[in-house]
Amino acid sequence: MAEETLTITDNRTGRRYEVPIRDGAIAATELQKITADGPGSGLLSYDPAFLNTASCRSAITFIDGERSILRYRGYPVEELAERSTFLEVAYLLIHGELPDRGQHRDWVDAITHHTLLHENIKKLIDGFHHDAHPMGILVGTVGALSTFYPDAKDIFNSESRRLQILRLIAKMPTLAAFAARHAVGKPYAYPDNDLSYAGNFLNMMWKATELKYEPHPVLERALDVLLILHADHEQNCSTNVMRAVGSSHADPFSATAAAAAALYGPLHGGANEQVLRMLKEIGSVSRVPEYVQRVRSGQIRLMGFGHRVYKNYDPRAQIIKKVADDVLAVTGRSPLLDIALELERVALADDYFVKHRLYPNVDFYSGIIYAAIGFPVEMFPVLFAIGRTPGWLAQWQEGLLDPEQKIARPRQVYTGPAERHLPGVRAPTLTLPQRGRENLRK
Repeated sequence: MAEETLTITDNRTGRRYEVPIRDGAIAATELQKITADGPGSGLLSYDPAFLNTASCRSAITFIDGERSILRYRGYPVEELAERSTFLEVAYLLIHGELPDRGQHRDWVDAITHHTLLHENIKKLIDGFHHDAHPMGILVGTVGALSTFYPDAKDIFNSESRRLQILRLIAKMPTLAAFAARHAVGKPYAYPDNDLSYAGNFLNMMWKATELKYEPHPVLERALDVLLILHADHEQNCSTNVMRAVGSSHADPFSATAAAAAALYGPLHGGANEQVLRMLKEIGSVSRVPEYVQRVRSGQIRLMGFGHRVYKNYDPRAQIIKKVADDVLAVTGRSPLLDIALELERVALADDYFVKHRLYPNVDFYSGIIYAAIGFPVEMFPVLFAIGRTPGWLAQWQEGLLDPEQKIARPRQVYTGPAERHLPGVRAPTLTLPQRGRENLRK
């Protein structure tokens, strides 16, 4: 077998370099050895948006975009969505293995009993304007939690890390539901320890005057599946932020707030909201061909189609399509679903979309499901954040314990002006220290 190396010839100097290949990658620092003008002039790899740069080694999530594969810790996401609960998947992401019966009981019990918020957090939420976006409230309150739990700074204490992980997974739904109810002026509904993770979130969202809220089992399961599908997705924008902030040894609450802020962007966590607005803009099944033609001509973008990683069908979209059928069988048929189905049919029969590999992604149907359950569009990125929290934490912890990692500090290719001086300022004369002059004379 040939040696696992890459031979690079620098045509500027004629020098050849042997660069080791490990796990299908070369170390970017090896390029520093390729110089033309002496030390300090080594090559950099220029990769805007990390299109082909691996920033870490990870054992958490595997994606093969060409074959539409997504696995958490080796398990196909399709199997987990069908047979597991969100909290089981959360345990898997954090610990590397699915829990046994005793571990599952203890895990669920611990999270259930960490769902309550400090009463002062309620006061903080009350301080936001009535029309504040719930995602903005979530970002602010998650960051504020770091001041309530100063022990979270003890990041290299395994027991402290475990406690903060429990707190964050447990409290995210409570913060989210309180933010939603604040926006509509409803009193806060406290967690119910008798309900499941997804059922309890529905309780905190919708409970009114009834003594006991009973979530519909189909809607409860649908939400649980959606959280599973959003639990992790390799080194996406918000996960990259989580790892970068964590590399400075910030506490996990601060890092999670930063990751949630990245998710706030419409190109990341807000994409399913854009899909829903697009379907409403189309308005009817009869207008789908006209809309598709406008996409082909470059006038508009087709939201919910195509993916940075998946070059074929997003495996999560296939699962969500079935979940949408189950939900709408309970809530009633949505005209938006009919438009979505026709849009998918027309697009996938069109050579333009097939040639450009524009297939439905996870956002295409998730917004329809959320709207059918009753969530306002402003809550869509918040729901995404709840599901992604275990993945963020698993990635944060993995990066923290990785001996190869240091504080994130990318390089740059400088394109600004060369040295210049203000009017009236003379360029300083370069002088060498005494020892430097002596060395030159030698």
